[in-house]
Amino acid sequence: MAKSKARKKRAHLARNGVRDVSLSRGAQPSFSTHERMTKSKKDRLQNIKHKKRNPYDHYSDGRDSFFVQQSCSFL
Repeated sequence: MAKSKARKKRAHLARNGVRDVSLSRGAQPSFSTHERMTKSKKDRLQNIKHKKRNPYDHYSDGRDSFFVQQSCSFL
C-alpha cells in the first residue's frame, strides 16, 4: 500500500530530528467503543415495506387515484 503525504512528511521530520507527533496520540483500547444495536422489529418491518417500492409509483401507497371524479350533467 502506498504511503500518504502526511505519513511521508512525519517520516521526513523524524529523520531530521523533529519530535514525532504520533507519540502525542492517546492509547486506543483493544475493543470497539461505539455502541452497536440490532434492528428492532419495527425497523425490520419498515425496511421490508420500503425495500422494492418504486418512489415514482404514486398508486402503490394505498391511494386509488389523485383526482376526484365529479359527476356533471350536461343535459
